[in-house]
Amino acid sequence: MYGLWRPRVLGAWKLPASGPAILAVNHSHNIDGPMVMGVSPRPTHFLIKKEAFVGPLNPFLTGIGQLQVDRASADRNAVTRALGVLEAGGVLGIFPEGTRGEGDFASLRAGLAYFALRGGAPIVPVAVLGSTERPGRLIKALPPLRSRVDVVFGDPFDAGDGSGRRTRRALDEATERIQKELTSHLENARRLTGR
Repeated sequence: MYGLWRPRVLGAWKLPASGPAILAVNHSHNIDGPMVMGVSPRPTHFLIKKEAFVGPLNPFLTGIGQLQVDRASADRNAVTRALGVLEAGGVLGIFPEGTRGEGDFASLRAGLAYFALRGGAPIVPVAVLGSTERPGRLIKALPPLRSRVDVVFGDPFDAGDGSGRRTRRALDEATERIQKELTSHLENARRLTGR
C-alpha cells in the first residue's frame, strides 16, 4: 500500500496490542480492505465475499488468512472460522454494511454485533477516507497512484450493555449502539483529516 499510495495512518495505537479485537471498517472502494490490512499494526483477518476468491487471488487471500464468506446464506463455516480468529486472540476485520457503498455506516447488518457479543471482543472503528475522491489516470477503478488515503483508527468500545445477553433484542440494541459509535467516529475522522 505504501508503494502505490501515500497512506496517512492516524490512531493505529488505539488497536489493542493483544487479545481479540474487531476492526469495523467503512467500505466505499475496493482498496479499503487491503489498505487497512497493509497499515494495521496487527495481522487482520477480513471476512471477504466468496466472489473475490477467484483465480490467483484464491490461494493468495487464503494464504494471508482472509476468510471467505457466502453472503447469500447463513454461512456457518465462515462464522465458525471468524469466531476462531477471535478465540485465538486475533483481529477480525468486518465491513459492517456488508457491501461496498457510500461508506457512511448508514445501514449496518447484525453480523458485527453478533461477533462482538459472541466473541467478547472490543470494536475498533476504522475510517478509510480519500479512496473514492477521484479516479486514477491509468486505472480508473483505483485512486490515483501516490495519492493520499487516510486511515483513521478510533477508540475501542464494547458493543454489549455489560449484561452478557445474546438475545435477538440484545443484538438489535448492540447494533444501534455500534451504529452511533461508528457514525460518530466517521464524523470525527472527517473533521480530523479535512475530508
